Amino acid sequence: MRYIEKKRLWMLLADVLLLNLSLWLAFSLRFDWTIPQYYRAEYFRIALFITTLRVLLLFFSGIYRGVWRYIGVNDLVNIFKAITLGTLLIAVSSFLVRRVYFARVVMGLEWLDGYPLSVMVAEWLGDIIMIGGLRLGLRMFNQYQSDVHSKNIERKRILIVGAGDAGEMVVRQMMAHPEYGYQPVGFIDDDPKKRGREIHRIPILGGRADIDRLAEENKAQEIIIAIPSAPGSVVREVVEQCHSARLKFKIVPGIKEIIEGGVSINQIRDIELEDLLRRPPVNVALDEIAGYLTNRTVVVTGAGGSIGSELCRQIVLLNPKSLILLGKGENSLYEIATELTRSHPAQQVETLICDVADIKRVDHIFAKYKPQVVFHAAAHKHVPMMEHNPGEAVKNNIFGTKAVAEAAMKHQAERFVLISTDKAVNPSSVMGATKRISEKVIMALVGRDNTKFMAVRFGNVLGSRGSVVPLFKKQIAAGGPVTDTHPDMERYFMTIPEAVQLVIQAGAMGKGGEVFVLDMGQPVKIVDLARDMIKLSGFEPDSEIKIEFTGLRPGEKLYEELLTAEEGVGATKHAQIFMVRGKHARLKELSKILPALQKAAISGEHDKVVGSIRKIIPNFRDA
Repeated sequence: MRYIEKKRLWMLLADVLLLNLSLWLAFSLRFDWTIPQYYRAEYFRIALFITTLRVLLLFFSGIYRGVWRYIGVNDLVNIFKAITLGTLLIAVSSFLVRRVYFARVVMGLEWLDGYPLSVMVAEWLGDIIMIGGLRLGLRMFNQYQSDVHSKNIERKRILIVGAGDAGEMVVRQMMAHPEYGYQPVGFIDDDPKKRGREIHRIPILGGRADIDRLAEENKAQEIIIAIPSAPGSVVREVVEQCHSARLKFKIVPGIKEIIEGGVSINQIRDIELEDLLRRPPVNVALDEIAGYLTNRTVVVTGAGGSIGSELCRQIVLLNPKSLILLGKGENSLYEIATELTRSHPAQQVETLICDVADIKRVDHIFAKYKPQVVFHAAAHKHVPMMEHNPGEAVKNNIFGTKAVAEAAMKHQAERFVLISTDKAVNPSSVMGATKRISEKVIMALVGRDNTKFMAVRFGNVLGSRGSVVPLFKKQIAAGGPVTDTHPDMERYFMTIPEAVQLVIQAGAMGKGGEVFVLDMGQPVKIVDLARDMIKLSGFEPDSEIKIEFTGLRPGEKLYEELLTAEEGVGATKHAQIFMVRGKHARLKELSKILPALQKAAISGEHDKVVGSIRKIIPNFRDA
């Protein structure tokens, strides 16, 4: 017999003893410690009936499945319900015995006839006190042992910002797990009604404005932010105060992680850049999304990339019939495919190496799998690199898009969603220009068949490969300097999961012919981003880690835009998604220009490629 089963058996035996003790005390108190002869003669049958009934009800309430050292309010409520139900059944049985011959004589329950109500109530109360008290006592004993043990462990003194549910869970886990080395000494919360109160005997000391003073008074060594819904501005403010006070700081997970798994002490982590840029969580209409992805065959091109792989992670949650991963990079495709099959073993996932500019290969795949929804994320995105390789940018970004879009239309896909970029607006780079033309290509196909074509524009995503964030991390780890191109350079930023959620939502909203723009919030100066990352790494910007400016690279702009001067923007039913108003290119016009661009791209002649791009986008390089 396993150890845990033995413990449950001992608990069951203890309950049996306590139930019988409670019954004996109830009779003794009722009859002044002299139980009448009739009840003494029937006592064995009375005890057997009541004990069996109560143990069965306690068993079915689930209290023997729990771990007694973690007993909480819900367990005590279940004990109360089980014992109360047992008392009600005894009362009903006593009522029936008086009136039903079968119950009284045949079933041998005549002793219930006239069963004293006072005994019933006293025994009910005694059972609740003894059964619940046993478990509370064991928990208190375990806590005492933990406290004694924890005195020998060196523990960091912690202030917790946020005296809400998450803060309470953090403290409870710290107290239950002293081995992690945390000693909560106080809460910090801006709600004046909470000041002076306690949670698990830990006082609520004051507001965020007093962090420096409270940390010094309580000899705090670390701050933990336990406000999952806190916006980035609040997180940033606490980080600044901690940094000035030379305090270490950590954070509990955000809303998404809380919903998925609650707050665990193991999830307390260092603050990351994404935490400083937190925005209100995306509200997704799950019924709309499920309506066009559940039980559908879905293709994601560029599936190994930052956006493509996150699309796959979120799409697989909606139970598509089949998920087809297309990409050129075998290693990145293998990684996301392995991740998906491990997390969703029942999901059909196909991994296909494919150059999206290979028309025959793309057509063969679409003919075989007949996808109903296509997310086209495959693209060359590195701005300076594409300046030196314009032909490759044109072949992949424009003619790759054209090949996939035409295959989708030919094989009756229902929806085609192009992942675009803010660099497509008034493009000053080859990469941006090719993405702008790719938008024109799919919009020119609108109405030619039943496939609904749409594009979604957004700015930079944090943590994507090739972005400044991984570069800055490497430079900080090397001791600096951190390099930025210009002190005034600004960019829009969004986390990858947030951007992908909105892309999927936009795909549900599109009727065909829309260019959607995501609400990117306020632009962020790259130099401020660098300073934040240096501080999060525990260094002082400029003094400990230098910031150097290297000058704008080819194709770069100081500021990015989400709309051209000719375009307007309209609201949609989703507050974080807008729809661009503007004229779309005609297929006939593009058909006259694209062959020359394709020929120039194949030739690899830089000037010819740029000249052909300018014929389609006259203001290219003028931004």
